[in-house]
Amino acid sequence: MPAPTPDKINRIVLAFSGGLDTSVILKWLQQTYQCEVVTFTADLGQGEELEPARAKARLMGVKEEHIFIDDLREEFAKDYVFPMMRSNALYEGLYLLGTSIARPLIAKRQIEIARMLGADAVSHGATGKGNDQVRFELGYYGLAPDIKVIAPWREWDLTSRTKLIEFAEKHQIQIPRDKRGESPFSTDANMLHTSSEGKVLEDPWDEVPDYVYSRTVNPEDAPDAPEYITVDFERGDGVAINGVGMSPATLLETLNEYGRKHGIGRLDLVENRFVGMKSRGMYETPGGTIYHLAHRGIEQLTLDRGAAHLKDELAPKYAELIYNGFWFSPEREMLQAAIDYSQEKVAGTVRLKLYKGSVSVVGRKSPYSLYSEKVVTFEDDAGAYDQRDAAGFIKLNALRLRLLGRRDRE
Repeated sequence: MPAPTPDKINRIVLAFSGGLDTSVILKWLQQTYQCEVVTFTADLGQGEELEPARAKARLMGVKEEHIFIDDLREEFAKDYVFPMMRSNALYEGLYLLGTSIARPLIAKRQIEIARMLGADAVSHGATGKGNDQVRFELGYYGLAPDIKVIAPWREWDLTSRTKLIEFAEKHQIQIPRDKRGESPFSTDANMLHTSSEGKVLEDPWDEVPDYVYSRTVNPEDAPDAPEYITVDFERGDGVAINGVGMSPATLLETLNEYGRKHGIGRLDLVENRFVGMKSRGMYETPGGTIYHLAHRGIEQLTLDRGAAHLKDELAPKYAELIYNGFWFSPEREMLQAAIDYSQEKVAGTVRLKLYKGSVSVVGRKSPYSLYSEKVVTFEDDAGAYDQRDAAGFIKLNALRLRLLGRRDRE
């Protein structure tokens, strides 16, 4: 066990789940830094009972007034998920950033608690191999430049699950029976998604075992009849399903249930981590997958070609910023301002067909539609479009190609 740090730490705010890792971290921080540790557990709609985390912290000597379990579901959906979804961001063309988008909110709330209680350090349970350590710490430093950050996985000698369990047993930390054996994979969950990685998923040639999936039924077992739903949008954000108005969190949770029922939103991905290695993960984003397609559907009607194409150019950069942990950076805020401006008239209704793992846009309408049946019809357009105008348009666009062709022939 490393010697206590020479820096005097007054109080630490720990991102605490109550699981094996963060329970060991709590005890390790108490011993190593000889100071008070405050626990913070975020309810981001992960669907787990969170009160056991309170009981665990209390049992390990944390004062009642220093145990925080905060319901952040509405803030998460409204201020993080929905702004991201306005951009249509997909990391490496596929990943809806479910884990990435949750980290800045957790970091923000940790810093708020640290300021409220006069703590001078924060801590997290992310390992030294993953992206989350970067996301947490960029968030901490962006909001509190002088905060002390403690990352136990980069400091201690508890380098295996066996050592963690030995430490827990030595210090009488309760370990659920199902956590004593080697876990077949690790998971992270919130309202937007569940991610799984490690162990049985490490060989990218092997198909993901069905028992890994927790948020969606197997598409093969989904209903044999398709289901149709509508999503209403205002200023780029979903506001209703099937005509029933809902808050952001309720809307996303409702779409999750539709996605679960129809086996929608499974993704097997080998991605490039920010820290430099490739990793294989399995993601389930049932409601987010439906929402993403619905949002693109309403933009098809309401965004001008130039704005739509520019957004598609910006989206990969925006996605990379979130994936890499730069939510609180000026460049992300600049992109957000441009994206939000584009959404002023992204409003209307999208109809979607859900069927055995797939979601399709099958209808859309908007009071701000730029689509004109009169212009595009194959029937008589009554002078709405003079086809002879296309000749000059084509000749002007072909001018440089003709000049190149003449030169190359000569």
